[in-house]
Amino acid sequence: MEYWDIYDKDRNLTGRTMKRNDFTMKDGDYHLTVLGVICRPDGKFLITQRALDKHWAAGWWEVSGGGVMAGETSEQAVIREVREETGLDVSNAEGGYQFSYHRESPGDNYFVDIYKFILDFDETQVTPQLAEMQGYMLADKAQIEEFAKQGIFLHYDSIKQVFES
Repeated sequence: MEYWDIYDKDRNLTGRTMKRNDFTMKDGDYHLTVLGVICRPDGKFLITQRALDKHWAAGWWEVSGGGVMAGETSEQAVIREVREETGLDVSNAEGGYQFSYHRESPGDNYFVDIYKFILDFDETQVTPQLAEMQGYMLADKAQIEEFAKQGIFLHYDSIKQVFES
């Protein structure tokens, strides 16, 4: 069973944990997630398409990410998530933490840390986690914006600035 740390509204650890995806949090409790944007030096971004059997946003495009496990730092989590989902190791890549945002909804308040990594890789190095995604592509900013216009790119409005230069 995977557990996540619970934070207060000021992002301080409370010393409590929750089961992964057990969205019955109290008001004022938050969990932490990460998103890792991977950009090649040529300006192409690695984006993944969610598996069609996902109960939420099936088939939509996104960047790698997920929940921060209890005791794990945000940076450790994003490196782990990117490796699990794409097979790429960004631990020594240029870039890193960019910014954070938060969302509040009944039973599911969360902080999101956004990372951007510049990594020189080719498609043969990508090994997609097929349980999570049905495919991937290298996309430029215009292609990502088009998916966003179609309403099929997760988190775009919250992270669009990370696709600039």
